[in-house]
Amino acid sequence: MTQAPCYIGIMSGTSMDGVDAVLARFDNQGIAVIASVTLPFVDELRAESLALNRPGDNELGRAAVVANQIADLYAATVTQLLRDSGLAPHAISAIGAHGQTVRHRPDLGYSLQLLNGARLAEKTGITTICDFRSGDIAAGGHGAPLVPAFHTDIFGLSPTRVILNLGGIANISLLAAPPAAVIGYDTGPANLLLDYWHQTHRGGRFDNDGAFAASGSVIPELLEAMLRERFFHLAPPKSTGRDLFSPAWLHGFAPERHAPQDVQATLLALTVESAAAAIRPNNPGEVLVCGGGALNGAMMAGLRSALAPIKVASTLTAGVDPMHVEALAFAWLAKRRMEHAPGNLPAVTGALGPRVLGAIYSPFADG
Repeated sequence: MTQAPCYIGIMSGTSMDGVDAVLARFDNQGIAVIASVTLPFVDELRAESLALNRPGDNELGRAAVVANQIADLYAATVTQLLRDSGLAPHAISAIGAHGQTVRHRPDLGYSLQLLNGARLAEKTGITTICDFRSGDIAAGGHGAPLVPAFHTDIFGLSPTRVILNLGGIANISLLAAPPAAVIGYDTGPANLLLDYWHQTHRGGRFDNDGAFAASGSVIPELLEAMLRERFFHLAPPKSTGRDLFSPAWLHGFAPERHAPQDVQATLLALTVESAAAAIRPNNPGEVLVCGGGALNGAMMAGLRSALAPIKVASTLTAGVDPMHVEALAFAWLAKRRMEHAPGNLPAVTGALGPRVLGAIYSPFADG
């Protein structure tokens, strides 16, 4: 009897707080998570990754060093996954690894994710697939978001269901049928500005359960000013990142004039309102939330209030841990690449058509 293939998916998102990785088996029954692990970024790696979002001295050399460090951190997650699962490297068909996004400029024809794929393949002894966005961008797309294609596979096509991912950036998947009718796009910032403001004023990398935001009050004039940002009013396909929603963008509104906890509350409201504005016109029956924002009680409460009477719940209610969804997506994208099957949805990214995505690094010669 042939064993169902196993893949590893690794994701480090715009929040730059750590690496999420899963080892999953794919069979006719669906996807089964065998093991999962999260490893944090050390402070120096996070600081340098954040710095590379901006032009700077010797940035090409520094980016190459960070790409090696990201590969080493990813390799550590693979080692732990194999140890926890009891599987050997040869039992894994491939690794799908996103890399760390430091620049996202599809308008200029590129999106840069730092990762030395050859180094990761060499260190793990497992075929590694990365650079998933470039193929879509070469075909005229944004290269993002790529997860809606995976969402259709794991959560099914349903005109009444929306998947909302709240990582550093928020994005939605409207799971219409047929797949060509699926819509997905970035709605704006989620955790990246919240994390920055919390770290600046409270320390720590994130606002646990939204407690800092819950201690403040929304500043209506500040929220209204931020919601006038042109990105929020663009029609999809569209994607964004730190290139736009950076600390400099936030400081352009002079938030220092206000109490820090009130700014935090307003930033949370910005995430909620921009996501809700994208969801409401579709009038879904339910919104399933994944990513770190699904664990933020204040954010989930805000979404439930803004979207009532639409049901808002974690993807856990559909059987998928909200912290596994994006890593699983890259395991799925690796599987698609190995099958020479397309990994994008042109209606989502704006590409000219379906494309096989990802560059393959094999650690050993055939035979």
